[in-house]
Amino acid sequence: MGKIALVFPGQGSQYVGMAKDIYENDNIAKEVIDKACEALDMDLKRIMFEGDGETLAKTENTQPAIVTHSIALLKSLNEKIDLKYDACLGLSLGEYSALVATDAIDFDDAVSLVKKRGSFMQEAVPVGKGAMAAILGLDRNKLKSIIDNIDDGVVEVANYNSPGQIVISGENNKIDEAIRLLKENGAKRAVKLNVSGPFHSSMLKEAGIKLSKELNKVNIRKPKVSVVSNVNAKYYEDEGKDLLISQVSSSVLWEDSIEKLINEGYDTFIEIGPGKTLKGFIKKISSNIDKNVNIYNIENMDSLEEFVEIYKNGEIVC
Repeated sequence: MGKIALVFPGQGSQYVGMAKDIYENDNIAKEVIDKACEALDMDLKRIMFEGDGETLAKTENTQPAIVTHSIALLKSLNEKIDLKYDACLGLSLGEYSALVATDAIDFDDAVSLVKKRGSFMQEAVPVGKGAMAAILGLDRNKLKSIIDNIDDGVVEVANYNSPGQIVISGENNKIDEAIRLLKENGAKRAVKLNVSGPFHSSMLKEAGIKLSKELNKVNIRKPKVSVVSNVNAKYYEDEGKDLLISQVSSSVLWEDSIEKLINEGYDTFIEIGPGKTLKGFIKKISSNIDKNVNIYNIENMDSLEEFVEIYKNGEIVC
């Protein structure tokens, strides 16, 4: 008998028009999205549905938009079926969605927190000083060893996404140097990402300090369902605030987290929110350790209804 995990996407999965169809066709989803606009005292749905890509890409808008989209889908799903799941996890920002899904944080608090988190991350490093790059086709230990030998500057691993896909983060000129060295040492591709800062690096420690003050105002409870932390690929206990503070400037251990669950007998993963990025990562991770898993994606009305039918028909047997 296998187990089910819900997974929630992070920054980069947003797109103009996100969640519009569920808002217009599902009362529960509409309620959640309206609640987010109220909690933030802003017209978030206009930015999500019809704003320009640049406004949506501002991290202080992107973060609440993605959490809102994910939770609107989850609440709607829970209204339609008695969805049983054994664990939740999210990629970076998605960890907030996972904590809402397990009643560790109230939704209103989560959207307010991630909007501030976005602002703090943006303000931590002047634009142009930091950068990130995706490195494809290089062993993680070899990559780490190369970037650790770069002197006089910050270059760190931001994300261990899947085998052969790692994101690095740090000072702009040092990222350029790392790209050159990693290509020389066998990376298939090394490309700079279109992001506004060096996320998940020590350059964002100041953002974590500011976030800690906001987290102190919020009630964070022990999750009712297991949540795997990005920071250490272990289950949350009672240290939620500390993990969320560390998360801003620590590596995201996504590959390690998924591998942990697969090795513990999880064979069904349901990605809830915009995009299909996590589905791709999970496929690579499971294939790398020679395990078969089922991966479903729910991001709009069609995929929501499709999943409900699958679930009702007993096609998910765990």
